[in-house]
Amino acid sequence: MDKKKLSVAIIGSRGIPNRYGGFEALAEELSGRLVSRGHQVLVYTPDDHPLKDKSWNGVERVLISNPERKFGTFGQFIYDLNCNLHSRKRHFDIILHLGYTSDSVWYRLWKKDSVQLVNMDGQEWARSKYSSAVKGFLRLAERLATRRSRYLVADSPIIEEYLTGKYLVPVRYIAYGATIPEHYSPDALQEWGLTPDEYDLVVARMEPENNIEMAIRAKLESGDPVPLLIIGNDNKYRQSLQKTFGSEGLIIFRDGVYDRGKLDSIRHFSRIYIHGHSVGGTNPSLLEAMACGCRIVSHNNPFNRYVLGTNTFFFSNQKDLEKCFIDYDHFDFEDLIGKNLNRIKEEYDWNHVTDGYEKLFYDATGI
Repeated sequence: MDKKKLSVAIIGSRGIPNRYGGFEALAEELSGRLVSRGHQVLVYTPDDHPLKDKSWNGVERVLISNPERKFGTFGQFIYDLNCNLHSRKRHFDIILHLGYTSDSVWYRLWKKDSVQLVNMDGQEWARSKYSSAVKGFLRLAERLATRRSRYLVADSPIIEEYLTGKYLVPVRYIAYGATIPEHYSPDALQEWGLTPDEYDLVVARMEPENNIEMAIRAKLESGDPVPLLIIGNDNKYRQSLQKTFGSEGLIIFRDGVYDRGKLDSIRHFSRIYIHGHSVGGTNPSLLEAMACGCRIVSHNNPFNRYVLGTNTFFFSNQKDLEKCFIDYDHFDFEDLIGKNLNRIKEEYDWNHVTDGYEKLFYDATGI
């Protein structure tokens, strides 16, 4: 007998289609696949999203007032409040909250007749950019997220172990996903004057924990002549890096790229892909680099070691990364690329991720 089809709302992202990052990619990929399986899905989307349509690929979109541009970070709290207030007007079997930073403070508004699930993302309170007061709030927000959630979702077994041990609540490990592109076009490089295999690449949010400054300094100190392309959002940290290193001809800063085919090609044709993320769980940009067949050099930490296994060259400090640039010709990347592609197919395929969420939804509702 076929199981009942579910009504699902997704709160906590900057909407679909993805114009920002990991949670948005998850909302986009998961919602579309759930709809193709017969479920009804709504993704809350800020009203400043460039697409104003009420649906996208069969997924309902509700545009919610987003004052973030006016009020900064505080605007995120208002946006999440507005999403939760709207969700009270509808009945959903499942409400999936992506993240806890600003959403969890409204947990008292979460509808009791809908099953609430929270994807806990990484350990936000561990980021050095935050003051002691903000870190304290983030720890509180993390705890609040457990109050009415039927399950917590961890994107990494390491995060799963941490949450289970600390909060003694049910936690389900479900990874992020990635799609292996069918083709790549070197034409995508022409706009920036790039040549295949003649640039190294960083794709990351501009935050200290992603070790972007370390990558820049390692590149400059190594004497390696291949330019370093850094793709990421514009913020105070990036502006500081540009002020310090922007005159260096080897260092190229570019804004985020949301044309998936173009970004996939830029990744694929890079010589070395530097993944410096050191905080959090399974990082979506790392999975996408693996799926694009990149020659990955990664920061050495438990999260990256779990995802990559031995299929990379790790660095722990600037000297390690300098050596990667200097000794590039001595590294055998081709076998590692094949193993990373197999890992995407076996563990990080979006259909497998959707299977995990669908099973969780049924387990949580008891259907």
